[in-house]
Amino acid sequence: MKTKVIYPSLILLSIFSVVSSCKKDVKTSSSSTTTSSLTTATLTADGAIALASVDTAGVKDSIYMVNCFPPNGNKPDSVAFSALPAAIGTYLTANYSGYTFTKAYKVDSAKVLVSYLVVIKYNGLFVGLKFTSTGTFVNVLEQKDGANMGGGGKGWHPGGPFCDRGGIQHDTIAIASVPAAVLTYFTTTYPTDTLLHAYKTPDTTYILISKDTVLYATNISATGTLIKRLKIEPHGGRNTEITAAKLLSAITTYLTATYPGYVFDKAYVESNQTGITGYHVFITVNNTNYEVGFDATGTFVKAVTIH
Repeated sequence: MKTKVIYPSLILLSIFSVVSSCKKDVKTSSSSTTTSSLTTATLTADGAIALASVDTAGVKDSIYMVNCFPPNGNKPDSVAFSALPAAIGTYLTANYSGYTFTKAYKVDSAKVLVSYLVVIKYNGLFVGLKFTSTGTFVNVLEQKDGANMGGGGKGWHPGGPFCDRGGIQHDTIAIASVPAAVLTYFTTTYPTDTLLHAYKTPDTTYILISKDTVLYATNISATGTLIKRLKIEPHGGRNTEITAAKLLSAITTYLTATYPGYVFDKAYVESNQTGITGYHVFITVNNTNYEVGFDATGTFVKAVTIH
């Protein structure tokens, strides 16, 4: 996965709890947890905004939200949630159900408001989002740990919280390896579904991608309790798995711009008797899982936050 060039001006995210490695083949790895909120932001000499600290697998580090604003004199100022455009709250409620607001900033350039940066907690982890001055969603902010912030590195390292950016897909598991309690609940509750793919999130939720006329994403806890079930497509069609290399260039361009640092998980091309009708791409961004839908030409249609 290619990583964008980092601007000198950044937002630093810190977490006062242990965030374990996402790398499954490391013996000490376990699920990631976050137990406390951000501190008051401080503007550092280099233009970064420091919010907190992180202990990753016993090694102290920091988590940064990058590419927040270009180094051309733009200045971020803290702003209350009540001061944000209503469209931002509407977007967050629709796309991150159950989220907790953490922090927001307005970014001014030459005393003109140009954008908003909003940090939320979703499933216990931080998500940073950028919006226009009117509240229109722009992109999910990429995160990096401090060890990878300097001089053109990969943007991730094995054992770090974003080590899956190596394309190894540590979260993907064989369907046969899904715990019995999860499979039993799924097959009993949805007997007509055909399982296509399974992966495990840092908080040990199992996400099962299946088809019963249309595609579904079902989140089930390790003990076999339903968390939520989402319909991925509005109508039925034939879905064929494809690789990232087979995606239209328009799709790859959109994903790179909107979800910097994303990790490709799975993709399906939907078709009927007349030809291709759309694409469904499953990605992971900073430990948050999305399905991003496109039409037959590669034009964005809708994104669904799965977990």
